[in-house]
Formats: sequence, C-alpha cells, structure tokens
Amino acid sequence: MAATESHLQPFGQTEINWDKLDKSKFFVVGAGIFSGLTLGLYPISVVKTRLQVATKEAVEKDAFSVIKGILRNDGIPGFYRGFGTVITGAIPARIIFLTALETTKVAAYKMVEPFKFSEPTQAAIANGIAGMSSSLCSQAVFVPIDVVSQKLMVQGYSGHANYNGGLDVVRQVLKADGIRGLYRGFGLSIVTYSPSTAVWWASYGSSQRLIWRFIGQGSNLEGQVPSEGTIVLVQAAGGIFAGATASCITTPLDTIKTRLQVMENDKRPTVRQVVKTLISEDGWTGFYRGLGPRFFSMSAWGTSMILAYEYLKRLCAKDD
Repeated sequence: MAATESHLQPFGQTEINWDKLDKSKFFVVGAGIFSGLTLGLYPISVVKTRLQVATKEAVEKDAFSVIKGILRNDGIPGFYRGFGTVITGAIPARIIFLTALETTKVAAYKMVEPFKFSEPTQAAIANGIAGMSSSLCSQAVFVPIDVVSQKLMVQGYSGHANYNGGLDVVRQVLKADGIRGLYRGFGLSIVTYSPSTAVWWASYGSSQRLIWRFIGQGSNLEGQVPSEGTIVLVQAAGGIFAGATASCITTPLDTIKTRLQVMENDKRPTVRQVVKTLISEDGWTGFYRGLGPRFFSMSAWGTSMILAYEYLKRLCAKDD
C-alpha cells in the first residue's frame, strides 16, 4: 500500500502491498465477494435513481414513497431491475479499477514522499490520486453499464419507456444514437465519479490514520499490534466518513448525469436544460434529490466494500 515499510506501522498489520498479493486468487475471490455486496446494496441504487429522475408531477417524491410504489407494482424483483447487466459488466470493470488503484497508489506514495508531508496528508494525496486514476481507467466499461442499468431501473416510472431486458435497451440505444448513445453522460461520469472516487479514497486514507493516532496507535508505536476487532472498527469508521464526504460533495453532478442517461432518445436534453429543469421544479435543492439514499448507499457500500476489500487482501496475501 505504501512505498516503504515506514508507512506501515501500525498499518503493516492492516495494509498489504500490491506485490504481496496472489493476483489470480485476488480477482477470483474478489469477484465473488463484491458480487455479493452488490446484491445486498443494489436496491438502494434503484431508489436513488428513481428519485433523481422523478418529474414535477410524480407522486413518489421521497424514498419511502418510491419503496412502497416498487413493492406495490413489482414486489421484491422491482428492486433488482438491471441487476443482471450490472453484475455482468462489473467484473471486468472492477478488475481494471482494482489493478489501477493498487499500482497507482504505490507510485503516488513514492511521488509525495520527498515532500515530507504528515502521514495523513501523504495518505490523502496518494489515495486520492489512485482513486481518480482507477476511476478514469474503468469508466470506459462502467458508463455503458450505467446507461443500460439505469434505463431498466426507471422503466415504466414517471413516463419512462419499458424494455425487454438489457439487450433490448442496448438494441434501442444503438438504433437511435449508435455507440455514442451508450456513452451518454460520459463526460459527466468522468467529472462525477473520478472526483467522487478521489474524495472517497483520500478521505478514507487520511481519516484512518487520524483515527489510529487518536486512539494512541500512531506510526511511532512500532511494537504494538492492533487487535483484529480494532482494525475492523477503524476501517469501518474510515469507510463511513469517506462515504459521507463523497456523497455530500458529488450528489448534484450525479443527479444531472443520471437524468441525462435515462432520458428518452427523442428528448435529448443538454446539461444546461437539465439544470434549468431541476431549478424550476425544486430550486437548488433539486440537485440533491436522492441525497439520503445516495448518502446511505455510499456509506453502506463504502464501509462494506472496504471491510471486504481489506479482508480480501489479507486472504490473498502471499506467504513469506
């Protein structure tokens, strides 16, 4: 995780360098773990997306109303519209993301080390650079998945069209707009997810170190090894803080991006038109539609993901 062993106390027990991992095991086991997490947290994404695309006339304008509407009309399966598309495309996207994340993080630590920043600052910068770089690398795979899955999430809701599965969405988008249609909102996805991922990883890296220091297990206590329970609690706290920070900063861009991606082909609004519509309907608060579910999703997903990710790295570490 860091460039030298000096960065790893007490984190030597909690962080494992990329070159110390069994890559084959890491990707295979990781695919299973993260697919399970996606299954558990996917309904939150459906609720958040519906809130963001609701028109002014929509009856369901809060999370509880959306949940009741889904249960009434589709039952539990309604919370998993588009899940097949997401889970199929997420595996290659995650392989790209994780590879870029870990390799860039090591290089970033080496880059900032000569500046002699404090350990939390070094962690924030290195993790932030790694998070942004990995997000940029994975967007080419992720954006088409996002477009298809979000169209399936909102089909039949607030005037949106119905589809016969993910392949039907792809066929209709290609017919109307060509390959460009699958990358609608690509620029905003870059602008949204790259800073969001950078903020998330920067917040996680720095907050974790600050928490260690606060509880008296900073880098100067080389002889002390934190308990497994303490490690998990510190990582969970870092994940919650990172999710809260990233969701508050990037929700407005995510709302605009989602609206652009799910609009029908004959409407094709511009970013400016989407912004004007949101302001006319709800004022500036319209940009924070779905903030509650997004905050919960990013915090829950971030905490679950980072605990699973850190466990996965320990599980896949090569024997010395």
